[in-house]
Amino acid sequence: MVLADLGQRINNAVSSLTKNNVIDEKALDDMLKEICVALLESDVNVRLVSQLRNKIKTKVNLKEGAGHSKKRLIQKVVFDELCDLVDCHAEPYKPKKGRSNVIMFVGLQGAGKTTSCTKLAAYYKRKGFKTGLVCADTFRAGAFDQLKQNAIKANIPYYGLYTEPDPVKVAREGVDMFKREKFDIIIVDTSGRHQQEKELFSEMVEIADAVKPNQTIMVLDASNGQAAESQSKAFKEASDFGSIILTKMDGHAKGGGAISAVAATNTPIVFIGTGEHVHDIEPFSPKKFVSKLLGMADFEGLAELTESISSDTKESIMKSMQEGTINFKLLKEFLKMTMNTGMLSQLGASLPGLSGMLDSMNQDDTKEKMKSMMYIFDSMNEKELVSDGDLFKKQPSRILRIARGSGTSVMEVEQLILQLETMKPMLEGLSNSGLLGGMGKKGAKGTPGAGGMGALGGLKNMFSGLGAGGLGGMLNSPQMQQMLGANPQMQQMMKNPQMQQRMQQMMNNPQAMQQMMQQFGGMGGMGGLGGLGGLGGMMG
Repeated sequence: MVLADLGQRINNAVSSLTKNNVIDEKALDDMLKEICVALLESDVNVRLVSQLRNKIKTKVNLKEGAGHSKKRLIQKVVFDELCDLVDCHAEPYKPKKGRSNVIMFVGLQGAGKTTSCTKLAAYYKRKGFKTGLVCADTFRAGAFDQLKQNAIKANIPYYGLYTEPDPVKVAREGVDMFKREKFDIIIVDTSGRHQQEKELFSEMVEIADAVKPNQTIMVLDASNGQAAESQSKAFKEASDFGSIILTKMDGHAKGGGAISAVAATNTPIVFIGTGEHVHDIEPFSPKKFVSKLLGMADFEGLAELTESISSDTKESIMKSMQEGTINFKLLKEFLKMTMNTGMLSQLGASLPGLSGMLDSMNQDDTKEKMKSMMYIFDSMNEKELVSDGDLFKKQPSRILRIARGSGTSVMEVEQLILQLETMKPMLEGLSNSGLLGGMGKKGAKGTPGAGGMGALGGLKNMFSGLGAGGLGGMLNSPQMQQMLGANPQMQQMMKNPQMQQRMQQMMNNPQAMQQMMQQFGGMGGMGGLGGLGGLGGMMG
């Protein structure tokens, strides 16, 4: 059972309770039993599960409140207690620009430590930090080669020596070099070790004394489940690390058990690894984790995603939207942004249902199609790029010229032109609805924290009701009411509780979501991806 299955089982338990006409002690106990069994099977410690059950029972007063408010209360209490279960209530170290922040990595062999070093360096690089990597792992054969290859791929400076066997000397020289060059983030990779290897533990302490790290991060494999607690305590005695990165969270059932076990040690989890690619790492937040576990949209994650996009790209897209200019140039900018930031995989991690659709796609095939689209764009002249597609209707010979120049087929060029026509009404509608906040011509101001994009300002507010209370808050939001205001019949339909329930089930079911999207216009594999303006259809 992977984490998505755990979330589905918890959702089903809460849903079965809220469907009851009468919520009594027995109904509450039945729900708690289902939740506890699901958590135990996900390797959460029995003591922690018992504590969660008792807290929920204590906070839910069945004698107070009407049926509807009682259901909302139970949903909120379950959500809050799940957050508390994975929250250590401790603040991790936060690097600052303009100074050298030395971060030392420690961990067991095979936990994914070297890969995590590169992922973290790439993450901070996207945030505007000047980052460097130091390989102080002289114990494992091929360790420096692995870090070197990862660093080159991510375009991150690195330091290491093939001929120096002393890891303390390598670590000190590498850190000193990057400090002289005014690097903001200096990440030191050390040898992986086992709990019983006292000699390697001593080496870890010597490296720490030499480089004096501002933060020591332990890398833990999430598949270890609740065993993560004893592992982290053993390392804590030797290195007194300040925070943890959990890896392999994307494919293991024991991830929830590992997080809850680590939280019990009062050590903050700073990041979780969610895949093999360099962008597959995300800051850990208890609320974000539980929201995604239960199939709710993670708009904090989307806000962070927009912050990672370059200001030039954002300004270009904003300007086009403000001027109402929906052309191939805008589409090209968006595609470049998607390819450069690993945006699709991060969107999949943030939006319920979308991750399942992305998983069902052939990723290699998708990349090839995106490359073909870029070849088509590169074969267009400036006049064609700034056109909205009408130019090709008037002069179809341009299509043949572009196909020949890009090494693609006439059909592929025609499909791209068709996709622009498909996305135009949607983008124009978003621009006028206020959902794009600061980007739209008539929209409300966006949230400043969204990295200037503004787009998430309206979306965050609209989807705020998707917290513990389900779809109700979203459907009653001013943004949604504005969209539905012009269609009273649709507005009435959306207020129907059965319709709301079906929508919630749809959001938690990738296959059903995909089928629905395909029915809305045959947009292919990812069903158009809604806000991506039919990008899914281009690749479907």
